[in-house]
Amino acid sequence: MSGLSNTSQRFHFPWREGNRFDILADGSNFLPHMLDAINSARHTILLEMYLIESGTVVDRFITALLNAAEHGAQTYLLLDDYGAIGLKQRDRERLTHKNIHIVYYNRLRSHSTLYNLYRIFLLHKEHSLYRNHRKLLLVDGQTAFVGGTGLVDEFDPPDHPEMQWRETMLKIQGPVVADWQQLFSATWNKSTPQALSLPAVTPGEHADAQRGRITVNEIERYSEVLLSLTNQISHAKQRVWFATAYFVPRWRIRRALKRAAKAGVDVRLLLPGPITDHPGVRYISHRLYGRLMKNGVRIFEYQPRFFHAKSVLCDDWVAIGSSNFDRWNLRWNLEANQEIKDEPLAAQVKEMFEQDFSNSVEYTLEQWQQTSWFKRLLQWFWKNVELFSQKIGR
Repeated sequence: MSGLSNTSQRFHFPWREGNRFDILADGSNFLPHMLDAINSARHTILLEMYLIESGTVVDRFITALLNAAEHGAQTYLLLDDYGAIGLKQRDRERLTHKNIHIVYYNRLRSHSTLYNLYRIFLLHKEHSLYRNHRKLLLVDGQTAFVGGTGLVDEFDPPDHPEMQWRETMLKIQGPVVADWQQLFSATWNKSTPQALSLPAVTPGEHADAQRGRITVNEIERYSEVLLSLTNQISHAKQRVWFATAYFVPRWRIRRALKRAAKAGVDVRLLLPGPITDHPGVRYISHRLYGRLMKNGVRIFEYQPRFFHAKSVLCDDWVAIGSSNFDRWNLRWNLEANQEIKDEPLAAQVKEMFEQDFSNSVEYTLEQWQQTSWFKRLLQWFWKNVELFSQKIGR
C-alpha cells in the first residue's frame, strides 16, 4: 500500500503502546456510542463501511452526520458500492452537504447480478469482485470504532430488538488511532482522484498502556491477517477460541487449528447456528466439522440469533475486526483487524466467549456422522459452488 511502509516489511503497522480498548457487544450498545462520538465531533469524521442500507439505523446516522456537518465537521464517507446497494436515493440526497464528501469503492457499472456475472465470466473483469469489507468510524483523529458492524437495521431492529445480530465492536483511543486514520486516507486516495489530506494527529497515550497493532488484508498481496492468525494459533499454549460468521477457512488455518488441538491446546470454534443469513455457507462449514472434531477441535453453534461477530483469542492475544477469515474474504476483500496483547483485556474477551458458549450448543462427532443423505447432498452442492467461485479470476 503506497504511503504506508516499505513493501518488504511483513506488516504495515508496528505494535504501539499506550492505547485503550473498550469492548462493546451488540448494536443496542455500540451504535449509541458511535452516534455520541459523531455528535461530539468538532473537526473530522471518517466513516468506512461495507454494508449500509436505508432504515432506522441509517436514519439515525444520517441525522447525526448532518448535524455534525452543520457545525463544521468535515465528514468523509468511504462506502463500498456493492455493499451500499440498499441505500435509497432519498438517503443519498439527504447526505448532500458542502461538508460531507462521499466516495464509493470500486464502482460497478450496473448493480444487475446478471450484468456483473457477464463481466466476470465473459469479459474476465474479475475486479468487479473486489470489495471493501472494512468497518471504521474515526472522529477528530482521537477515537475510533472498529469491528464487524454494518449500518443496517439487523444490528438494532426497531420491532424485534431481541433478534439483533450478535456483533462485537471495539472503541479505541491512543496512538494506534493515527494508524487507522493513515489506513483510511490511503484507501480513500486509491479510490478517487480527490486526494484526502488530513492533518497529522497525535492521539494521547493512556495509562492503561494496552498494546495494539493493525493487520490488513489487501487484494493481490499476501494477507497480514492470515499470517498473524496462523502464527498466533501455532504458538498458543492454553487456548485458541475462534469466532466467525462464515467458517470456510483456508487449509493453513484448518491445519493450524488441528495441530494446536492435538498438542493439548483448548481449541474451540464459535459459529452461527440455524439462524444465519447464508445457509449455503453453513452447509460448507458442516463438511469441515468431522476432520476438525476428530483432531480434538470443539465446535459450538450459537442459538438465540444470528452470530455475526469476528474475534479470536489465543492466550492473551486478541483480534477483533472486519475479517471472517474465510477464503472469499482473504481473496477478494479489503479487511482490517485490531490486534491486542493485554492480559486484562484478554480476560474480558474470555468472559465474552464464555457467555456466548453458554448460549450455544456443542456439535458432536456423533451428530456429524449421522448427517442425513439429503444434507450431505446439500453440503456437496454448496462445496462445489464455493470451489467454482475460487476459480474465478485464476
